[in-house]
Amino acid sequence: MRVLLVNMPWSPIDLPSLALGILKRSVDERVPGAHADVLHANLEFTDWITARTPFTSADYEYYALSSYFLGCGDWVFSSALYDDPEWRVAEFTAAMSDKLRPSRLEKTLQLHRTVPRFVREAAERIVAAAPDVVGFTSTFQQNTAALAAAKEIKRLAPHIVTVFGGANCDAEQGAAAHRNFPFVDHVIRGEGEAAFPALLTALRDGGALDAVPGLCHRGPDGASVVNPMSTRPLPPAAILPPDYTGYFERLAASTARAWVEPKLVVEGARGCWWGEKHHCTFCGLNGSFMQFRSKSPDTFYEEIMELSRRHRVLDMYVVDNILDMGYLTTVLPRIIDSGHDLRLHIEIKANMRRAQLRTLAEAGLIYVQPGIESLNSRVLGLMDKGVSGCQNVRMLRDGAETGLSVAWNYLHGFPGETDADYEPVIAQIPALEHLNPPVDRSARIAIERFSPYFDRPELGFSDLRPEKHYRFTYDLPEEELYDLAYVFEAPDRGIGEGTANALSDALTEWKKHNVDSRLTHSDLGDRVVLVSRRRKFDWGVRELTEPLHLAAFRLLDQPHALTPLTRKLRDRLPGRDVEEPEVAALLEEWLALGLVFTDAGQYVHIAPAAVNEDLLRLYFMRHAHADPAPRTPEPAGRA
Repeated sequence: MRVLLVNMPWSPIDLPSLALGILKRSVDERVPGAHADVLHANLEFTDWITARTPFTSADYEYYALSSYFLGCGDWVFSSALYDDPEWRVAEFTAAMSDKLRPSRLEKTLQLHRTVPRFVREAAERIVAAAPDVVGFTSTFQQNTAALAAAKEIKRLAPHIVTVFGGANCDAEQGAAAHRNFPFVDHVIRGEGEAAFPALLTALRDGGALDAVPGLCHRGPDGASVVNPMSTRPLPPAAILPPDYTGYFERLAASTARAWVEPKLVVEGARGCWWGEKHHCTFCGLNGSFMQFRSKSPDTFYEEIMELSRRHRVLDMYVVDNILDMGYLTTVLPRIIDSGHDLRLHIEIKANMRRAQLRTLAEAGLIYVQPGIESLNSRVLGLMDKGVSGCQNVRMLRDGAETGLSVAWNYLHGFPGETDADYEPVIAQIPALEHLNPPVDRSARIAIERFSPYFDRPELGFSDLRPEKHYRFTYDLPEEELYDLAYVFEAPDRGIGEGTANALSDALTEWKKHNVDSRLTHSDLGDRVVLVSRRRKFDWGVRELTEPLHLAAFRLLDQPHALTPLTRKLRDRLPGRDVEEPEVAALLEEWLALGLVFTDAGQYVHIAPAAVNEDLLRLYFMRHAHADPAPRTPEPAGRA
């Protein structure tokens, strides 16, 4: 049995498909007599379109990621799905003319008219390879491209079996896709490592399909039959490592090789250990299976090392929704000791401590996404995030100190939030400009399938409709779109546009001035030296020498409210009369100087320790004269 797995646009071009890498291995190892190959049709498309029209890496990134909530990438390929180069151009133009720049609108319209030819040529190539089964993965904005290709394949060769899977095929979405597109023979809903080999075995042997969990298949009359999904997720031992054979070779021959630095995709865990107990209200990740499970440390370490050795790539994207904290004392120390200069990207929780962050940095996990979506504790409570505003600011500070690049987003639009939740944060943003800014302006939350806001209307959102772009992308009634969609329209909640714009303007200034801003401290024992270069503060260097000031600054390494801070200062300064009014006055002075951040009655200092190259060089020069064989000090983190 010949199986061809297809990765259509708009899958990212700098990453191999983890899903298809795992399925390839599952077919090759678990289905006797079967062999799977992967067609990197996203790279094929890159070469095809750049040979015919001006098209850049920024264009690809826009349709693959940036335009997700507008649906531009999916709409581009709707013309191929419905065999009409002018498919709903008027509706798209009317809906997007005030959302897209004229040049982007024209580019989208041009692609919409052009891509049907690519889909035909890709389908002809697939059919010429004579596979028995063609499997499509569909995640984010791959749906219409994959559907269009499957439709053309079935037109050219009705005997070829078409199978869909991926995040766009989970639960109701997969059933809707199978029900509405008869050229899709099978849809696998949920994890595919066991279900896909079971389907292939049944197809080969003429076996019954009813036993394949989550499978959508067709009865004798062609009607959709939907098997119940598994009630238990795969155990971690059953999650195979990916086989990326062919991706790096195909990228090396592609125009895209000059656009990107390729990364390996690795997976240590599935689900979310925080979400099992406190599902963040807006989060639709993990779909049907929130249960957290992680591979054994030995297994995960060996997978990382083997992939790195085989493909000679050190840059890795860890797709885990959240880090298994046990890996801090198992996998990561082994990576540090291995001598491999890995660069890893991973999601973590924002309340990790500095020593833990330093372990991440030393192991090469220099790009982290800690799930920061607000700097206000009350709003974070509405999200059920389990962290405070000061803890999030502390993460930004400690990330800078340990050499981590922190990626985060600011979100608004939560039921119950008020302007008063945002105004103090907006006022303090100029003090934070030396820390990593959010990736963009603040965004109003989208309502995602599988999130508590979707499942529980009592939380504030009811009468949901599929987002508008589904309605001019697909030729389906709204009740079918409701099951197919992942993102939904809902009335605005929370703050109004005035406060939202003020927040976004402040974040824009933060991003603009970040590269030129600086605030650091050096603790020299008898004094703390602070160095500042921020546009809203007119001081450059200050020293803290008074014992009360030194003790307070050191305690504010962690968030403290006024009363416990005062109590701890009394303990640290026996014989010193420390009262709350004095401490409160000091905190107000430091707020004015931009040394601390405050939220919900807590305070935390925002000055990372000075570990930059200038200070390391000064340290070396100062000791070079005292030590005939000086040793360069090791930095506290990687830059």
